[in-house]
Amino acid sequence: MEKQKMKRTRRNHKPAFKAKVAMAAIKGDKTISELAEQFGVQANQIQTWRRQLVDNVNAVFGSNQQTKDDHEGEVKELHAKIGQLTMERDFLEQGLERIHGPKGRK
Repeated sequence: MEKQKMKRTRRNHKPAFKAKVAMAAIKGDKTISELAEQFGVQANQIQTWRRQLVDNVNAVFGSNQQTKDDHEGEVKELHAKIGQLTMERDFLEQGLERIHGPKGRK
């Protein structure tokens, strides 16, 4: 008889869980191995989440102004595009009215 291999399904962890595990790793009260056993994840995964948290911690405190500036520029571009599309639509609508008559008539 063949042995059936148990295939482990891929788990998707929620951001809150990842943050909790990464914070525990940063705290340093337990080793990575102890944390891996406690939370049921691989030690490498804990180290990856810890590294991501440390690398992106400045986003929490410092990059709001940069993000705000980026969004303002994006909003200006989108407003300009809306204006352009509105003008094009109005122009085409007027052309269609010349050809087919006012809206609503057949």
